[in-house]
Amino acid sequence: MEWSSRRSVIRMNGDKFRRFVKAPPRNYSVIVMFTALQPQRQCSVCRQANEEYQVLANSWRYSSTFSNKLFFTVVDYDEGADVFQQLNMNSAPTFMHFPPKGKPKRADTFDLQRIGFAAEQLAKWIADRTDVHIRVFRPPNYSGTIALALLVSLVGGLLYLRRNNLEFIYNKTGWAMAALCVVFAMTSGQMWNHIRGPPYAHKNPQNGQVAPSATAEGGEKLASKTLSVTRWAGLICTSCKEQIVESSKLTSRSYIHGSSQAQFVAESHIILLLNAAITMGMVLLNEAATSKGDVGKRRIICLVGLGLVVFFFSFLLSIFRSKYHGYPYSFLIK
Repeated sequence: MEWSSRRSVIRMNGDKFRRFVKAPPRNYSVIVMFTALQPQRQCSVCRQANEEYQVLANSWRYSSTFSNKLFFTVVDYDEGADVFQQLNMNSAPTFMHFPPKGKPKRADTFDLQRIGFAAEQLAKWIADRTDVHIRVFRPPNYSGTIALALLVSLVGGLLYLRRNNLEFIYNKTGWAMAALCVVFAMTSGQMWNHIRGPPYAHKNPQNGQVAPSATAEGGEKLASKTLSVTRWAGLICTSCKEQIVESSKLTSRSYIHGSSQAQFVAESHIILLLNAAITMGMVLLNEAATSKGDVGKRRIICLVGLGLVVFFFSFLLSIFRSKYHGYPYSFLIK
């Protein structure tokens, strides 16, 4: 294990795991992250957990208290599927502590579902299990500062160019449009996408292509294929367990996730456009009711607005029904 001095996290396959982790005797503890980082696994949570794990391992490797009492390792499913089978493990990411003596106990498996996978939480868990205290050092991230500086510069430059005519600041329509853009972005799930990093759309696990549209029956056939691949792989993303299992309930829309606990990026874009269309319909209805123009023109505006609201709200409700199974109500589109 002397090469650990050059690596913060040691990658292991089945042979190395059995030799350095399972085989006694040992005078050191081993923290193992069981994960699935290959792109075809589409486990975004695995990548996020791996980033936190690397931060923790680097903090230990370059700390003044570093010693050979503790090692950080990783077993990827595609490099050590036999290890997953040996431990009867069917979820990833999973963090386990293997003590120097004896078998791992229940507390030696990190409760990722309840605590999360932040490096600080992992460090606290490791301290409880090994008495090794790790102070987490994160590399500086200046992206937020740079983005804020660019935004301030942009706004400042705009105000300077328009310094002789600042009436646009008091434009109610402009502020209303800006507020609507923020509302549409938040209600469509853009923040959830930013936090969880879901895939853009459902892809065929065999060829990587976006699944074609199908009827409800076709969707069930596609779902059964997806589920069979998941079972064959024997791997379920821990924090996305329901998300992957619910992929067996994918609707006929390949861009809409079948679970109420997850979504695709394309789905949030669709919801944003639907909300925008409904809002436009409401604006047209209000315009038809309050304007004093030609009656015939107002009638046409009213019908167009009503059509937008009815059709797109029905479409939005149908998506809601496809995600919340058992919801009894529908309107026009089922």
